[in-house]
Amino acid sequence: MEVAAREQGLDPAELRRKNSVTEFPHQTPVIMCYDAGDYDASVRAAQEAIDYAVFPARKAEAASRGKLRGIGPSCYIEACGIATSKAVGSLGAGVGLWESAEIRVNPVGTIEVLTGSHSHGQGHETTFAQLVAERLGVGTDTVQIVHGDTDKVQFGMGTYGSRFGAVGMSAISKVLDKVEAKAKKIAAHLMEAAETDIVVEEGAFKVAGTDKQLSMTEVALATYKAVPTMRSSVNSPRRPSRTTACRVPTICPTSR
Repeated sequence: MEVAAREQGLDPAELRRKNSVTEFPHQTPVIMCYDAGDYDASVRAAQEAIDYAVFPARKAEAASRGKLRGIGPSCYIEACGIATSKAVGSLGAGVGLWESAEIRVNPVGTIEVLTGSHSHGQGHETTFAQLVAERLGVGTDTVQIVHGDTDKVQFGMGTYGSRFGAVGMSAISKVLDKVEAKAKKIAAHLMEAAETDIVVEEGAFKVAGTDKQLSMTEVALATYKAVPTMRSSVNSPRRPSRTTACRVPTICPTSR
């Protein structure tokens, strides 16, 4: 871009603005489709931030003191949060960029989140815990985020390209849907209400329009207890059975 600008006698930043995508959606040659963007605005914002218009004067002033001053704009688009296996597969990737998550609710109401999105300074422990706490009505201090422990955590594709929010949290959110649904089912049974009437508010599972409520700790404990009236759809027992047959060869004695 710099060479092209010099050869045409154009300002380098202006050439970049002229070549910015302005119509959307814009299909790229490598499967990704840009649905929206204002790339010209980002160039203009950068110019304003560094007072780009007066740079020639600053350059001349520096030259008068025997100093060389230069400037070089750079524009890029980063593939952030990329995850679709179809997309990366079409580009030659050998594995899909999925992510995994597992959530364990312990009998005392504490929660373990096992994620394949490893943290190395981005703040997973805080953000993931906030997501779980808001959905299940618990304090963040009751949520433990586990990552990087190959003895406990399932496979994962890791953290890079801003994936932890878009992909890692999405995986956790999908699991939370199932955890919340089961917790509401149990809470509804315990409070003799319809599942559709259960809401999560102010750290409790409540029956809408009534004063009935249970904490997550109470719901969690009930899940592990032997509750005779609990419907089989909530906590279905497994009844393995087996029939064993044994075939034994018979050795006939020989006559002498």
